[in-house]
Amino acid sequence: MRLVAELGIDLGTANILVYRRGSGIVLMEPTVVAVSTTNKKVMAVGNAAREMIGRTPGNIQATRPLKDGVIADYTITYKMLEFIRKKVLRGGHFFKPTVLICVPSGVTNVERRAVIKAAHAAGFGKAMTIEEPMAAAIGCGLPIATAAGNMVVDIGGGTTDIAVISLGGIVLSQSLRVGGNKMDEAIVRHIRNTYNLAIGDQTAEEVKIRIGSAYPLEQELRMPIRGRDLVAGLPKTIEVSSEEIREALTEPVRQIAEKLCAVLEDTPPELASDIIQTGITMTGGGSLLRGLDCLLSKVTEIPVRVADNALHSVAIGTGRALEEIDDIIRSGAVTRL
Repeated sequence: MRLVAELGIDLGTANILVYRRGSGIVLMEPTVVAVSTTNKKVMAVGNAAREMIGRTPGNIQATRPLKDGVIADYTITYKMLEFIRKKVLRGGHFFKPTVLICVPSGVTNVERRAVIKAAHAAGFGKAMTIEEPMAAAIGCGLPIATAAGNMVVDIGGGTTDIAVISLGGIVLSQSLRVGGNKMDEAIVRHIRNTYNLAIGDQTAEEVKIRIGSAYPLEQELRMPIRGRDLVAGLPKTIEVSSEEIREALTEPVRQIAEKLCAVLEDTPPELASDIIQTGITMTGGGSLLRGLDCLLSKVTEIPVRVADNALHSVAIGTGRALEEIDDIIRSGAVTRL
């Protein structure tokens, strides 16, 4: 009988997912915190805080405490983790829960220590970290324990993690600070430069989801968007097409493709041969961009597939790692500081 709850947390730049051992994913909300500017008290976290972005009075600030996959505001991050711990466990545990937190593969020891320190400050007991591509590979069911090469591309909100995994460990990995947020920024920039129209990040994300693509579509799409005219200063509605949004997304997509090719160039020949046969698996919210798998497959000449549970792969993998934590620790995939 376990007296200590065990939680796996996918602490993403855009979203935070919590996996509770024995229960599955119990929380999925945006990584946004609304804080009072007068006393630094947390007013709201997650969906409630996201609704406040761009709509708050002067004494409340809605902010994202993580940037590019790492902690940008330590105080707000640990308060957010504390809020999440209380929400998930509902104060029903006397003992401090054990937590396994995902971090990008390119984090420094200082950044890793900051995550663990924030978890301890938030009331968690034993805190450990696991690299996101390893958790993603476990979550989408890749045979990582075998002596064969598996390649994972995890495209999150702030980072893209690319890794080659074999025998239960990461052979080669690279982290690129380009993800869904950079795509949103590219759309905001394109609309401003082309139409003199200011739109928010939420509108840009909606455009990306509804008509965004990385590869030509069989039937191109259009949608209206609303914003503020930068010349007249008044609200204005325009219509944009999937072709021009695809053009706007060219730069972040190109950076991801180039980094993937760079990792493939450094992959040992035997593992590269395995990857050609098994293909590349994409996870994360950014992998759901229409046609991105087709584009990367064309560039690398290797089959690319999007995982069935792309949005939840990292969180699910973290939970499964908790099930076999001793083996995962021995493989070196989990870090305890």
